[in-house]
Amino acid sequence: MFSVTVRDSMMIAHSFRGEVFGPAQQLHGATYVVDATFRRPELDADNLVVDIGRAAEQLHAVLSELNYRNLDEDEEFAGVNTSTEALARVVADRLAGRIAGGALGEQARGLAGLVVTLRESHIAWASYERVL
Repeated sequence: MFSVTVRDSMMIAHSFRGEVFGPAQQLHGATYVVDATFRRPELDADNLVVDIGRAAEQLHAVLSELNYRNLDEDEEFAGVNTSTEALARVVADRLAGRIAGGALGEQARGLAGLVVTLRESHIAWASYERVL
């Protein structure tokens, strides 16, 4: 399996519900370094996994929808604990929608999988992997 990874970042504010979250039940900020890894079993006709420029643009576009936002105020996330794990899935699903819509070009339709990793710090991160 071949893969290409692009990286960007985002900053959000949110809070959690539930005793397990301790002080994170209060409104707080998080800064994530976000990696999106695109996978395919064979390279395309140009010997690429995906156009890196387009992949970076689309990751940036997806993150721009969340960046500098208080997710507690977003109707889409009402009643949802926006954990790092949950946000990794949101980013992956939004990227997958863009791939299906052709935003990465026709040759990107040969992609088999996508992994999105959100790094909270140098010691903690979470990923979500999905089939395309």
